[in-house]
Amino acid sequence: MNLYSDERLALREAVADFLAKHCAEQQVRHDMDQPAGFDRATWSLFAGQLGLCGLGVPEHLGGSGGDFLDVAVVAEQFGASLACLPFLSSVVLTQTALAAAQGGDAGEYIEAITAGRLTGAVAMGLTGSRDSSGWRVDGVADYVVDGATADVVVAFARTPAGMSQFVIDGQAPGLVREPLQTMDQTRRLARLVLAGVPARLAGGEGQALPVLELVRDTAATALSVEAVGGIGRVLDLSVEHAKTREQFGRKIGSFQAVKHRCADMFVDAESARAVAYAAAAAQAGRGAPAAGSEREAASTMASAAKAFCAAAYGRAVRSMIQIHGGMGFTWEHPAHLYFKRATSDASMFGDPLFHRHRVAVSLRLLQIEEQGDD
Repeated sequence: MNLYSDERLALREAVADFLAKHCAEQQVRHDMDQPAGFDRATWSLFAGQLGLCGLGVPEHLGGSGGDFLDVAVVAEQFGASLACLPFLSSVVLTQTALAAAQGGDAGEYIEAITAGRLTGAVAMGLTGSRDSSGWRVDGVADYVVDGATADVVVAFARTPAGMSQFVIDGQAPGLVREPLQTMDQTRRLARLVLAGVPARLAGGEGQALPVLELVRDTAATALSVEAVGGIGRVLDLSVEHAKTREQFGRKIGSFQAVKHRCADMFVDAESARAVAYAAAAAQAGRGAPAAGSEREAASTMASAAKAFCAAAYGRAVRSMIQIHGGMGFTWEHPAHLYFKRATSDASMFGDPLFHRHRVAVSLRLLQIEEQGDD
């Protein structure tokens, strides 16, 4: 797989140009204060004009027939701009879940999201049951990305046969959506309370556990690639400030302490890029959710990327604030936006400690350690 093919380089440039025009910092600050948290007109333009909501969707479902590396290129630019658009929730999470289900009305919803007519969210930790009128879902799902505004909710719920996947209308009776106050205002989270909500089964009953694992790994990988974009932007802002800011009659970039911080940020940026895109390539080659060795390798790479990139992003934003001094603490400077994104993303879909433990278990490092203590 060629990450730096002409097509992907052109894709990266096109996305960067679009986000610079429609999702610059001033627009981000405006959108994050709106009730919905994003502008639907911009989202429709993004989906319609660029056709980037179907990069990983098969052509027979209205997509481009690409793979997750194409999606990752877009995710990196979203991480750099902090654009308030439901790309993670609708494209990365919802479409991944629906495409893997391969049943029911999944194709219809995928096409609608690809065209920008619908937005989606994924909810976990619920319970499903069946009565004379059909399937119903109950429970509480916390920290659902864009859950308060999604037109359709993909719910993973436990049924008598095991983990199952359902599709729920965003306005279904019995569904209460409560927006949550969060550190990162550029990415909205919600609590969904479901009481006998009518739902459609997607795929076979009890067959959704591999799909759930796929969604979690895809989310971890996408957040890692987003972190790459964020680190790159933070580094650029820091270097530019170091070149222009003067103290004691000298550019602060000439001071050794500032040089070291910028150099460390660069090393983190390049290292994060390597591990994040290795994870993205593993996701692209994963194949069906039930594929054994490929699935295990992709899961391990997703966790390795999430653990490293989340920590690297945190280090980068802290260095950025130090380099900018008092200016970096102000509301007017974008440093706080990236700090909040890095802090909140570090805990989403598993924090670095969780993912390091997951990698250790996968590589049997914990077992080796236990045997060595005997």
